[in-house]
Amino acid sequence: MAGHYLMANDSTTFNFVFVGFSGLQEKFYTLFGSLMFCVYSISLCANSIVIVIVLKKKQLHQPMYIIIANLAFSDLIFDTSTLPIIISKYWFGAESISFSGCFIQMGFIHSLNCLDSLTLLLMAFDRYVAICKPLRYHAIISSRTSIFLCLAAWFAATSVGIFVMTWGVVLPYCGPNRIKHFYCSLSMVVALSCVDSFSIRKNGLYAGLIMHMGPFSLIVVSYIIILINICAITRLENWQKALNTCITHWFVITIFYIPRIVDYGYQAWGIPNADIAALMICIYSFVPHMSSPIIFCLRNKEIKKSLENGCRQMVCFR
Repeated sequence: MAGHYLMANDSTTFNFVFVGFSGLQEKFYTLFGSLMFCVYSISLCANSIVIVIVLKKKQLHQPMYIIIANLAFSDLIFDTSTLPIIISKYWFGAESISFSGCFIQMGFIHSLNCLDSLTLLLMAFDRYVAICKPLRYHAIISSRTSIFLCLAAWFAATSVGIFVMTWGVVLPYCGPNRIKHFYCSLSMVVALSCVDSFSIRKNGLYAGLIMHMGPFSLIVVSYIIILINICAITRLENWQKALNTCITHWFVITIFYIPRIVDYGYQAWGIPNADIAALMICIYSFVPHMSSPIIFCLRNKEIKKSLENGCRQMVCFR
């Protein structure tokens, strides 16, 4: 039996198969694959534009924009590591992934999810200092400090991803290989193990709660303090200016965290339908990555102005 387990964990002999939406009829595969292709194309273009604008424009080499570019880069890697596989499944029937490929993807997914939470926390910290301690802003947060904080977030998130991945990779897999999901997440993969994985799935849920709800709690506290300080501002134009700088972040935070909170509620009480679980995961995994750079481009005056100038230059060049 031990030898059989060892062979099952050999990446050359064991593959996982993505089920995705089990209730989706085959005649709709091309349509759904096209939808995912559109999502990936929008995410790829929008996040790339944000990264290029921030890197190219010297006036955007400021802490807030560096953090925004960091979020866009994280989302770009996440979507590139997941969406092409989903598209291939529904367009070409390529629905399997190797054992090693699955756990490499798992490491990326959990690392980047954690990184997004930490990056949103950095955004909230930046807004807290800018609004509550404006005279000390440049002394507390500089471009160099923001780069260091982003690198620290990458290190912490990568450590979490590797740690979570090792929980699953050491288990034996010798039987069912159909993942009721679109990508390799810990909870879905370890459920296929030959041994009881309940404790690992429970620990994975707790790790997810800490990884996301911890930063979310700090974000909520920081914005409560920000709102209190905004309400204390007497001049109307200053009040509106301070509020406008936060609205964009609130949009991004809402679409990132609210679907996750709902999903954690489903997991805590038991998900009645695998397709509902897959839908929730699609919403909180890909919608924020596609919409957040668009929100930043539309709501942030500096990014919007740089984008408009770039478009004018292209038109004039043609």
